[in-house]
Amino acid sequence: MNEANESSNVVNLSQRLDPSSGRGGDLLNAVRNISSRRLQQYIGNMFEHVDDALFDLAEKAENNAAQMHYFDGMREVRKRRPVIERSFLSLVSRELNDFASGNRSATTPSAAGTPSAPVPGSVELSLVADNELEESLAITSMIGKNETRLSRDLFAVNQRLSVICGGTRIEDATNPVGPALLAQAFRQAMRELNADMRVKLIIYKLFDRYVMSALEELYQEVNAELMRAGVLPQLRHEVVRNTAGNAGTGAGGGQTAAAGEVPQPLPADDSEASAELLQTLRTLFSSRRGHSAAPLGAMAHGPLPTANELIGALSVLQSQAAMVSLPVAAAPSASAVDIAEQVLHLKEQLLTQLGSLRGQRPGQIATIDEDTIDLVGMLFEFILEDRNLPPQMQVMLARLQIPYLKAAILDRKLFAHRQHPARRLLDGLAEAAKSWSEESDRDGRLHDTIKAIVDRLLQEFDDDMTIFDRLSAELQQFQESNRRRAELAEQRVAESTRGREKLEQARRRAAREILNRIGDHALPPLIHGVLSRAWANYLVLTILRKGEESNDLREALRFVDAFIASTKPVRTPEAKRDLRQLLPGIERALRKGLANVAFQDADIEKLLAQLHAYYRQQLGDAAPAQEQHSQSATPAPLPIPESIQPIAESVADLEDDPASVEPAEDAIAPEVREELERVKVLKPGTWLEFSGQDGHFERAKLSWISPMSGRYLFVNRRGLKVGDYSPYELAMVMTDGRARILASNALFDRAMDAIVDRLSHEEVRAGESP
Repeated sequence: MNEANESSNVVNLSQRLDPSSGRGGDLLNAVRNISSRRLQQYIGNMFEHVDDALFDLAEKAENNAAQMHYFDGMREVRKRRPVIERSFLSLVSRELNDFASGNRSATTPSAAGTPSAPVPGSVELSLVADNELEESLAITSMIGKNETRLSRDLFAVNQRLSVICGGTRIEDATNPVGPALLAQAFRQAMRELNADMRVKLIIYKLFDRYVMSALEELYQEVNAELMRAGVLPQLRHEVVRNTAGNAGTGAGGGQTAAAGEVPQPLPADDSEASAELLQTLRTLFSSRRGHSAAPLGAMAHGPLPTANELIGALSVLQSQAAMVSLPVAAAPSASAVDIAEQVLHLKEQLLTQLGSLRGQRPGQIATIDEDTIDLVGMLFEFILEDRNLPPQMQVMLARLQIPYLKAAILDRKLFAHRQHPARRLLDGLAEAAKSWSEESDRDGRLHDTIKAIVDRLLQEFDDDMTIFDRLSAELQQFQESNRRRAELAEQRVAESTRGREKLEQARRRAAREILNRIGDHALPPLIHGVLSRAWANYLVLTILRKGEESNDLREALRFVDAFIASTKPVRTPEAKRDLRQLLPGIERALRKGLANVAFQDADIEKLLAQLHAYYRQQLGDAAPAQEQHSQSATPAPLPIPESIQPIAESVADLEDDPASVEPAEDAIAPEVREELERVKVLKPGTWLEFSGQDGHFERAKLSWISPMSGRYLFVNRRGLKVGDYSPYELAMVMTDGRARILASNALFDRAMDAIVDRLSHEEVRAGESP
């Protein structure tokens, strides 16, 4: 498209989306019509599958309560489906209207997905916040996955909408039909559904499967329509590489672009940052060359190597590297040292190989090629030093230096695009490797998968850049299949931990209630034993089943008061009358309560017989001599049913828990307080490395933060529990050097920052030298 034609496509959309607003309005109307038609079809198709999915889950439910959640969800979805569909489509239409009128949505997935902070001390709001977090994580994951998967088509839609809107920058997060705003619109619409969070999460998965997965068709139709209308018909978002046959050298020693290559626009989300970073690197490399004592190979002569020669020499070195095989789960060893040496001396090996191929060692390498060689070298030196990667994985990934140097020479945009296929693959491998440990990968599947990808790149990569996309897809498929299994295990661990915490909370509440009511009363052993064991269990189960504000709990606590009152000395006729009035209620309550905690009838009758004897003695009634004698001794403890053994502890044991005591803030050492501040801002999904006293290392992800106790639950990559800590305990472990937080940003980004920092320090030192 020539400049005049392209400028004719840029229209001023100061009005609302309407055909009367000119050509731009017509095009946006076309986008809205395509989107509305397809989204209506997609959302309808999704709801057709909700019933079947929930019914299948109900059939497989672990208990009746869970089954009822799914059946209740099915009924609620059937009732609210029309409202949710209308709400979703209306929100999308409103986004398109606001977009056309210039009122861009400022909502981003992260902002929209963050629940408001709960009011301290509110259990209900804490539970709501926990549900909000689960929902936000599901939405955020869905958005990130689909933005990555759809990056090519979405990029083209963004660019074409930008042209229609007068050059306004359109990003993934502000595209009215992008995954971010569509997911948030559906989340908003789902507020019409009053269902259990488990049901909602299932529906979000179906939305991902039947709506988000179909967006590729929508984007392709939108792109085709806008291309037919003449909006950026030549736009391409693909790798354009400099083939060896097209490459040449310029007068200044730099290499020219391939013949006919059209410079491609950078993705809108990272073009400015990438351009600034590359400019900084060029400046630093230029300064570095200025401080060099002599140019590379100054004593040798010959023409500058062409790209074809560089690729040929690298291919020879690559074939040699492909023949080197690392042992399974390689630990730092002689082979690791060899690979580190290769990383450090690849430039020298490349010059030697070029000399062998042309019969004469080159005197110089083109400036752009030398900078590329140095930059890739520094990238892989960083990988070998990056403590976010296990040492075994550092060695594995370092073998990719030669293929990545070839890729950087073939396609100069590798360092400019965050979404470049080669860059995505390396970041994906590093992210998978970050979670690796021998304990979590006993079957070696992750290790072998990463090794297989490294080996294939070494063996198969010639000059076809599509191999990076293919290997990325394979890695993503492997990660996805493992993620699903890990999520199930992780969910079970979280639910188990949540259940234990609810049980512990109920035990503490029961213990406090009984202790507060006993106070200074010196209770007979029989009465104290009933309250601190059997009745404590009944209180715990009542709290768990009925809740802390239930009538059942209030009745159970009234029994405690009555039971304690029944032990007061009886000295007057009125006191005897009052006690006799209490006893039938005490017996009824005991029968009901003990039956609820699985006491056998024979045990209940035995206890009641002991109590009858005790109360006859209290009232001064005559009793057989043998019975009086038995009452003078301490009654034998009642057997506790096995089903409640885990909570059958004495009240004193419940209260005696030194592990729950943490020092006051002013008593915490400064270095621990500093780590505590870092701990408090950790988010679920953050990875840490833990080391044991035996030197064993384990990598674990922060899976869940308890809204009740504030404890941090950690799982490995398989979703299995590694440990749980209070914030103070975790801060102590970190202070002792037995745990450290791993970086959450991408490997490539970390490496680029480190390289800029390294070159900047080199420049400072060179400037200080005489």
